[in-house]
Amino acid sequence: MKKPFAITLDPGSSLANHTGSWRTERPVYVDRLPPCNQACPAGEDIQEWLYHAEGGDYRRAWEALMKNNPFPAIMGRVCYHPCEDACNRGKLDEAVGIHAVERFLGDMAIRQGWLPGKTAEPGAKRVLVVGAGPSGLSCAYHLRLMGHNVVITDSAKAAGGMMRYGIPKYRLPRDVLDAEISRIERMGVEFRLNSKIDDITAAMEGFDAAFLAVGAHLARRTDIPAGDASRILDAVSLLHDMEDGPPPMLGRRVVVYGGGNTALDAARTAKRLGAVESLIVYRRTREQMPAHESELNEALEEGIVFKWLSTVKAMEEGSITVERMVLDETGFPKPTGEFEKMEADSLVLALGQESELGLLRNVPDLEIEKGTVRVNRSMMTSRPGIFAGGDMVPSDRTVTSAVGHGRKAAKNIDAWLRNEAFIAPEKHEVAGFDKLNTWYYSDAAKTVQPELDIARRQSSFDEVVEGLTGENALFEARRCLSCGNCFECDNCYGVCPDNAVIKLGPGLRYAFDYDYCKGCGLCASECPCGAIKMVPETI
Repeated sequence: MKKPFAITLDPGSSLANHTGSWRTERPVYVDRLPPCNQACPAGEDIQEWLYHAEGGDYRRAWEALMKNNPFPAIMGRVCYHPCEDACNRGKLDEAVGIHAVERFLGDMAIRQGWLPGKTAEPGAKRVLVVGAGPSGLSCAYHLRLMGHNVVITDSAKAAGGMMRYGIPKYRLPRDVLDAEISRIERMGVEFRLNSKIDDITAAMEGFDAAFLAVGAHLARRTDIPAGDASRILDAVSLLHDMEDGPPPMLGRRVVVYGGGNTALDAARTAKRLGAVESLIVYRRTREQMPAHESELNEALEEGIVFKWLSTVKAMEEGSITVERMVLDETGFPKPTGEFEKMEADSLVLALGQESELGLLRNVPDLEIEKGTVRVNRSMMTSRPGIFAGGDMVPSDRTVTSAVGHGRKAAKNIDAWLRNEAFIAPEKHEVAGFDKLNTWYYSDAAKTVQPELDIARRQSSFDEVVEGLTGENALFEARRCLSCGNCFECDNCYGVCPDNAVIKLGPGLRYAFDYDYCKGCGLCASECPCGAIKMVPETI
């Protein structure tokens, strides 16, 4: 008896029938861009180093991190981690504590005395870096890795820039800052401190290129009528004196005028210096305050008082006068003519900062706009060979952005010195939350970092936020969803009804056998991390 064709096939097999000819679309393995990587201003490959960390290979994780960022212990403390705002896990339960794992790796490297991989052999090119803050140090680090001879200068007596003179010790302990800076010096970067450059053209003699990274150390002022005995100072000077000079005498009642992170730092510092009342006056609402939410919450916990929708109009000995504001239909604050007197021994102005650009006065045709230097996509100014970054250029004024500027500038300086142009590789498609199949991920609450008790926070400059233990760091790293990149879970291999997925071995991922794949799309729909894409078939 003649049997139907299907009955004649080997049980459980379709190898006699090349079902691949049936499909109208095919699956392909892709590498998508994780949203955390996309959001990082420093350009870190966050998913790569988290992958090594979740396997317990902390040295390799640190080395992967150091390819883009020379300050993991610092950044793990002071970065406002936009990567976590973008983390897909935040839509599932809570974002991965990326900054906490980064800090853990950085602290471990300091304890173990780890150094970056071998630098390239020194060449004949010399680069001058002006400013030993985050951007200048980052640029010097990357240039040294590429084999260039680097000299970094700074007018201060210690390196670190605003990381040292603008961030209080309770956020960034100085032993951590010193350890990560000294690593760069041990790599062969020459430091010239207490050395102010007034003319960059003259200073560049003997150098092939320069990177300018002068921080925003000049405080913006405003005209506030004040009596002779009034005590008015700026937040930049206050924080600088906490590092270099004797702590200022602020009195028992301190008012800080401003709404940024510097204002919060000044108010919290005043509290630690003994102020009974430390109050921030801000002319807009809490929702409009540019300071980071976590810093604001910590300030509230420490007893900092806020007076919203108010502006300082005058100061006399022992008091200030404030005017109440209201928001107009566009959200802009308008004066009301209603005034109030408040007791105050000191008024600290935190109204923004600017960079000192005097060193550029002899550079012709340099484009300067609103106190910043215009640069092109290569971070080069209108003067060939002079690059700039950090606070000197239009950008977010954060440590993370500055570090990213230094790295980007180093790549472009290296290319320029070789008479080439650096071309950044194209970025992959972003792995959005809609690309994931989160059914396969179990719930895992975010690890909470311990904090110093309130009493000690109000009376000392001890570090407020503590780090993770090894066990906690491993757990937190393993919360990563590996968005957009295959981690060899075998899902596609297991669900394929046509046995069309081929395992290539550990670390080599998979391949499709298109002779048998009929394009059902089951592998793509069941891929947890969105590493498979269905594309139209072309026959």
